Amino acid sequence: MSSVKPVDKSPEMEVEGNIRELVRRDSTALRHAESDSEMSANNLNSLLRRVSATSTREIDELIGELQTLREKLQADGNRVQRDIAEYAELSQSVMQVTKIISESVKKLPGAPSVSP
Repeated sequence: MSSVKPVDKSPEMEVEGNIRELVRRDSTALRHAESDSEMSANNLNSLLRRVSATSTREIDELIGELQTLREKLQADGNRVQRDIAEYAELSQSVMQVTKIISESVKKLPGAPSVSP
């Protein structure tokens, strides 16, 4: 695009031309600034996505580990409860056998008398 300047310019035309030139330069600079801002925003958005993806992955792994530990804790708790129940049953059986033996010994001829 060629720019043809008239030979006789009035001061009003010169001021109007200067204003147009300033507006053109400012709008071009503004478009460049918006483009740079958009690129910066896109770069920042990409960086945030990568950082959050890493954090999310680490959190998911921790949740998995905690779930595994919870399952182990529940299994160990159930085992301990079974062991306690078996011990209580065994202890009760021992008490019954001891009582039976004690009563049987009392019935034997010539057994010493034992007072409870």
